[in-house]
Amino acid sequence: MNHTHQEIFPSLPLEAWEDTKKTLHLYIQIIGKIRLSLMPRKNHWWYVTLYVNTRGLGTSPMPYEDFTFEINLDFVSHQLQVMTSRGGNASFSLHEGLSVAEFHQKLFSLLAKEGIHVNIKAIPYDLPQKEPFAEITYLSAYSKEYVRRYWNILVQVDQVMKAFSGRFYGKTCPVHLYWHHLDLAVTRFSGKGGPEVAWKTVADRDAYSHEVISFGFWPGDEQTRGAAFYSYTYPSPEGLDQEALQPAAAQWVDNNGSPMALLMYDDLRKKAHPKQALMDFLESAYQAGAKRASWDVEDFRVKPL
Repeated sequence: MNHTHQEIFPSLPLEAWEDTKKTLHLYIQIIGKIRLSLMPRKNHWWYVTLYVNTRGLGTSPMPYEDFTFEINLDFVSHQLQVMTSRGGNASFSLHEGLSVAEFHQKLFSLLAKEGIHVNIKAIPYDLPQKEPFAEITYLSAYSKEYVRRYWNILVQVDQVMKAFSGRFYGKTCPVHLYWHHLDLAVTRFSGKGGPEVAWKTVADRDAYSHEVISFGFWPGDEQTRGAAFYSYTYPSPEGLDQEALQPAAAQWVDNNGSPMALLMYDDLRKKAHPKQALMDFLESAYQAGAKRASWDVEDFRVKPL
């Protein structure tokens, strides 16, 4: 059955689901920290991320002793599921009133029943909430309708980003969800090392050890009051914000002193063909960064078979 673009790109006003988004973000951080604790290291933090799947978001298989397990947030049946390669399959429901503290307790109880014992730094990362997860009882909103809308958007964006990734022959990360800021992202690399910088955090030092052009989608936050698509080039080349972006609604904005391409989700929704408009945005932002940073665009272009 075909759906209209209004259905596959539904409205997502931040004010309507902000408490749900904050609660969901912390659920996701708890799961992400488990993945961080267990996965073998991979460059640029690629090993800590979550992935869009057919029913929600998941970790993909994680190693534990002599078996693997995965954690999924099922946004169709609204459940958290833990499945193991030994046949284990346990779950609990996601619902209005499920606080971050209760989610944390339930998840670690499920893991313990499956013989999985994981230590995490059990506090939020880079968020306004500073209490341990086990003490966050005041965030418990869960609107099934808006969670489904958010996930439906992720499904579409994931498809476009994967198609966009297929155009580039250089080093490229998977399309994945970074749980620190809740952005679905894909990044291209020139192959050259980044400049020597005294980064404030280990996270930044590994993320930006090499030249990148990165692209993402996030649902909005305290500063950006609406869902949006972005792209930035690091290190930011001179004149980047003089390059044209597509579609016309896209613009260059200041991001901590450097230009960032921005396309608001609500502007994309107005397009007759929003997936093509999103592809145009990603391609124009890449061409802008690659041109100004002197990447070998032709060498990186995937040729027909």
